[in-house]
Amino acid sequence: MAIFPVINLEKLNGEERAVTMEQIKDACENWGFFELLNHGIPHDFLDTVERLTKEHYKKCMEQRFKELVASKALEGLEAEVTDMDWESTFYLRHLPESNMADIPDLTDEYRKVMKEFALKLEKLAEELLDLLCENLGLEKGYLKKAFYGVRGPTFGTKVSNYPPCPTPDKIKGLRAHTDAGGIILLFQDAKVSGLQLLKDGEWIDVPPMRHSIVINLGDQLEVITNGKYKSVEHRVIAQTDGARMSIASFYNPGSDAVIYPAPALLEKEAEEKKQVYPKFVFEDYMKLYAGLKFQAKEPRFEAMKAMETTVPISTA
Repeated sequence: MAIFPVINLEKLNGEERAVTMEQIKDACENWGFFELLNHGIPHDFLDTVERLTKEHYKKCMEQRFKELVASKALEGLEAEVTDMDWESTFYLRHLPESNMADIPDLTDEYRKVMKEFALKLEKLAEELLDLLCENLGLEKGYLKKAFYGVRGPTFGTKVSNYPPCPTPDKIKGLRAHTDAGGIILLFQDAKVSGLQLLKDGEWIDVPPMRHSIVINLGDQLEVITNGKYKSVEHRVIAQTDGARMSIASFYNPGSDAVIYPAPALLEKEAEEKKQVYPKFVFEDYMKLYAGLKFQAKEPRFEAMKAMETTVPISTA
């Protein structure tokens, strides 16, 4: 069985740089996922993020989740549930403007730490985008620029907890989907597993690893690379034991950013007469995605292509 790619970013600074860049390239082309070690975010800081997130869940979210389970009669499921997920979540927005001050129940310490965490992740996301540019033969900064709308990129965090589930065969922690956006950075529970990706028709576990950051590619990078890199279907399996923490941060294009395959990549592929992905405004894609998240991505791309022929997009 193929081994899930784990990449030590520290090795980019030495004689193993070429090998490490090749590992990143292979992960982007064949997995759509990889796990980073030595990514520059201090371990003790990650420990603080984990402690405060778990404290916040216990104090503010756990009871609400129990009440939701009771109200939806999810306790003793006998039939499979396909329209809900076994997860407790809240969302933080960082860019273009933060909503941190508007989220109730967050302690001052947690607010401050999550603000700092977002800055560290934003920096890491932009570093990774430049590594992808290098592997793709695009000029440095191309992907970051492609994500920029008038107000820069969109960046936000989904904080999730997946409590123990008595009937994991009847309900998913999170149903299978690809991510709509750009590049996703996940800080996940070091002990409780559950995240899986689909590779070659098989569901493969993304291994929990202390202090790692899991990276996956969203639909927009598939479009910009004209399919050279793929967004990959993934899901969370509910567990009977242990609550799983998941902090997923989404570095996405600005809502008004115009997304289309990089011309430099199309030139290279022109002789192969490969299919060209559509050109669209990111916000239009998100509107479509909102209703079709748990369905295949290909019809979404086709729908955007149909819109492209009827709606002129100004890139001025």
